[in-house]
Amino acid sequence: MKHARTARHGAQIAALSAALLFSASAMAQQNFVTIGTGGVTGVYYAAGGAICRLLNKDRKTHGIRCSVESTGGSAFNVNTIKEGELDFGMAQSDVQYNAFKGEESFKEGGAHTDLRAVFSIHPEPFTVLAHPKAGVTKFEDFKGKRFNVGNPGSGTRSSMERLLGAMGWTLADFSLASELKADEHGPALCDGKIDGFFYGVGHPSANIQDPTTTCGAKLVPLTGEVVDKLVAENPYYAKAIIPGGLYANNPDDTGTFGVLATLVTSAKVPDESVYQLTRAVFENFDEFKSLHPAFANLDPAKMVSEGNSAPLHPGAEKYFKEKGWLK
Repeated sequence: MKHARTARHGAQIAALSAALLFSASAMAQQNFVTIGTGGVTGVYYAAGGAICRLLNKDRKTHGIRCSVESTGGSAFNVNTIKEGELDFGMAQSDVQYNAFKGEESFKEGGAHTDLRAVFSIHPEPFTVLAHPKAGVTKFEDFKGKRFNVGNPGSGTRSSMERLLGAMGWTLADFSLASELKADEHGPALCDGKIDGFFYGVGHPSANIQDPTTTCGAKLVPLTGEVVDKLVAENPYYAKAIIPGGLYANNPDDTGTFGVLATLVTSAKVPDESVYQLTRAVFENFDEFKSLHPAFANLDPAKMVSEGNSAPLHPGAEKYFKEKGWLK
């Protein structure tokens, strides 16, 4: 009996050891990926959350766990991916273009040749909001006023500087050029600390809804010869309309221009991780579109072909070829 108990005890220890080894092996195979987004009230954060939610649904199958990080925005995400500290990031299509080419604000750091596109998402019209008492009906009216130009490291700031340069303006043309983050500019506007702000965002956005509802903030058009020239000369820009009635106290259509939101990664991120993320979004596409109103009219064919100036990551390319969206 003693030998039987010893044998049984030995078998239990062996089984426990095997289970622990299997558990350690499973943990070793668990792959963690992080998506850099933007401010928590912006559409980038919602997009990253939607992507992670769909990828995490099947993590028992593919072993990938996805998390979202709120960041300073497009340029921050691209630079942090370059440093190997983020796996994926949301970025405006113009930021993707300039980062890959090493142009505009990326000249000093040089071309990010390892940057890879995954897919584009929603349109992001450049949106200008003015306090109702600021006396502003067109962008030029902000000269000499207090204006939020966006935080350094954001795609909004890069686009703002591009527009100002095309207009022949500098930050000194404002009496105050504040650098508030996207989560801060709405409250600052309604509190009377600034007269207006510029923001690239998908619509509808809580970030725009809050100040239009709270203090009757007004949308300001971005149109005219300067905008026409920017759109004509840059493939990542397109004209856009913010529909009237989308936001409180703004019954008329507002003409503007903008970019596309894109998801980017690095050539160093494993093909399987990018493949599984891409597959998770498009195999659950109706659910993805339902996760934010800005995604309602997305078209997979356009998400593959538009706004992506960096080469497609092989993992995304593999999935798109399987679906017949790429030859």
